Amino acid sequence: MNEQEIAEMQNKIDQGILLAQERLIKRALHDNETLVVVRDGQVVEAKPEDL
Repeated sequence: MNEQEIAEMQNKIDQGILLAQERLIKRALHDNETLVVVRDGQVVEAKPEDL
């Protein structure tokens, strides 16, 4: 793989991660659930509308 192919693959991976995060937040909103996230190095429970 050359550098351009690696950059393209990394871009696709990044887009996939962002899409998965969006879907997770939407599902948590729909199901009225909280999410566990890391903020400032600490694990905390957060409401999806705060994300």
